[in-house]
Amino acid sequence: MRQVIQSLADGSIEAANVPSPRARRGGLLIETAATLVSAGTERMLLEFGKGNLLEKALQQPQRVKEVLAKARTDGVLETLEAVRSKLDQPIPLGYCNAGRVVEVGPGVTGFALGDRVISNGPHAEVVAVPNTLCAKIPDGVSDEEAAFTPLAAIALQGVRLAQPTLGERVAVFGLGLIGLMAVQILRANGCRVLGLDFDARKLELARGYGAEVVNLAAREDAVAAGMAFSDGRGVDAVIIAASTKSNDPVTQAAKMSRKRGRIVLVGVTGLELDRADFYEKELSFQVSCSYGPGRYDPNYEERAQDYPFGFVRWTEQRNFEAVLGLMADGGLNVRDLITHRFDIGEAQKAYDALTDDRSAMGIVLTYPTAPSETKLVQAVALKPASPARAGARLGMIGAGNFASRVLIPAMKAGGADLRTVTSQGGVSALVHGRKNGFAEASTDIEAVLAHPDIDGVVIATRHDTHADLAERALVAGKSVFVEKPLALAEDELDRIAAAAQSHERPPVVMVGFNRRFAPLAVRMKQLLDQLSEPKTFIVTVNAGAIPADHWTQDPQVGGGRIIGEACHFIDLLRYLAGAPIVGLHAVKLGRPAGGVAEDKATLVLEFENGSHGTIHYFANGSKAFPKERVEAFGGGRILQLDNFRALRAWGWPGFSKATSRQDKGHAACAAAFVSALKSGQAAPITLGEVLEVSRWSIRAARFDG
Repeated sequence: MRQVIQSLADGSIEAANVPSPRARRGGLLIETAATLVSAGTERMLLEFGKGNLLEKALQQPQRVKEVLAKARTDGVLETLEAVRSKLDQPIPLGYCNAGRVVEVGPGVTGFALGDRVISNGPHAEVVAVPNTLCAKIPDGVSDEEAAFTPLAAIALQGVRLAQPTLGERVAVFGLGLIGLMAVQILRANGCRVLGLDFDARKLELARGYGAEVVNLAAREDAVAAGMAFSDGRGVDAVIIAASTKSNDPVTQAAKMSRKRGRIVLVGVTGLELDRADFYEKELSFQVSCSYGPGRYDPNYEERAQDYPFGFVRWTEQRNFEAVLGLMADGGLNVRDLITHRFDIGEAQKAYDALTDDRSAMGIVLTYPTAPSETKLVQAVALKPASPARAGARLGMIGAGNFASRVLIPAMKAGGADLRTVTSQGGVSALVHGRKNGFAEASTDIEAVLAHPDIDGVVIATRHDTHADLAERALVAGKSVFVEKPLALAEDELDRIAAAAQSHERPPVVMVGFNRRFAPLAVRMKQLLDQLSEPKTFIVTVNAGAIPADHWTQDPQVGGGRIIGEACHFIDLLRYLAGAPIVGLHAVKLGRPAGGVAEDKATLVLEFENGSHGTIHYFANGSKAFPKERVEAFGGGRILQLDNFRALRAWGWPGFSKATSRQDKGHAACAAAFVSALKSGQAAPITLGEVLEVSRWSIRAARFDG
């Protein structure tokens, strides 16, 4: 299928041939009929993409601070690679989609095959969307009209926050698509409306919808016009739908408002407010969040968990339904807003019009009819498969940020024969498949697990899927490399062990415990092996805070950061100590609420040879401090490994210091896995040790010793 993607590196647009997604639990698969280009959001993305690095940095000052902090701790080269990798990941465009249902996912009710629906799906011939972000299109509303629904819902949510009542006088700054639809929604609420803009054509449209207008390009005084419009009392409410860096819309809105008036920001403006303007009138100011309640809530948007109707009357979906009802009743006219139509294959022309044609407003992408089966292809050939090299033919499940930036290049550099890369939506599989020389991009995991020409599977998906995918791959006789953690529960480890050991010649089971493969960690191990007595280790991990609602913090999905990242250091100490773990004491440092996993803890490990190690895993420190430090004490000697860039020694004859560019062992870890597959030799880490470290990591996360 074709999908519109944009490069963040240079802003270029492509209608790429992407593997089709499948309907997920709680979701629908929709064959697209029409999509609408969001003039505001997508123009902003185009301008960002076309800017150079300096221009991009000026638009995201907070990101610049993060980059500088990373450079100080990880090094300039490592940081530059991370930035370039991020910009090298094209993004799908669009969020206004109309089409018909071709597949209904498990757990979905209220939708059926053939239903015409709108969704916030991207510009693509086929989209997979949670059912909470879909709504049925009424008869009498065309697909092109319906495609305006998500944008209209943004306008509707802004109006809802303004709480208009019959007869109130409301000003709308900015008469783009959202502003013009807000005018109509306000009129449907029985309000008198004043529209303000610089574009004469938009002003004429607003007048046609029943608004009085102010031409700002003619230097009309916005505040004086607002006061005259309200008979000198001040307007009751202001909707700001403009997109500008200027503070003028907010300042003028405050000055034309009555006492206790309401101002709602739907667009993007400067926000240097004059306190006196707001204080003296006791004005309320609120920023509207997209299409309404549910936005950015992963339970609603990703897991399709609706809010109770009686408690949250207007969710994203219910706002969609309200907009469609208004269209069907004739209260919202969007036909006049369509200025351009392009076939999806002409996507570049559509975006050229967006940036070059001042008359452009409603740009609709159309999708020629074709048999669904030609669009629902889940695999796209990228190049002819190379001659068989049995043993090192890999399938990649997951192509997210870490997989694309680190794992895939590492496997490629290690000599793997890259066969198939999969991702849930297909775009990242296509992009990184092309970049790294995979033979095929796909969205079909089952095909990868069953493929006779794939020897090993690399799993880089969300943590709660790792154990199941690993078990199924092992049952199919394939070796597996699992980006940590291997599992979230001990019974999952038991099933993985049984699957591996069910074969006469067990496949390789590898977990991405890369720290033990870092060159300076290997050197540290060589030095420590010279000592016969037990050692003492101290590991300090300055992990940094992440949002409580990040998926890794969800105990059911990510398992928490102790099991998801602190496992690295449990494994590293297991490697450095050279003996099995026999005991664990764990102390948490916080009291997480709302089902969030703890990410501040001290773990004390005991080893069979008498060594012991303490891991301080903290998420409450400064980013200016190095992220990872490992210290070892024994035999009157000390070693200190600082952020995998410097190894210092005290009391070691013939060795005092070694430094290098930061290397956490990713490349060597991947190369060891590929080498084991090619040679048929034993796994780089024994299955017993992998299971041991994974088991103690799970126990550490539970804090039960």
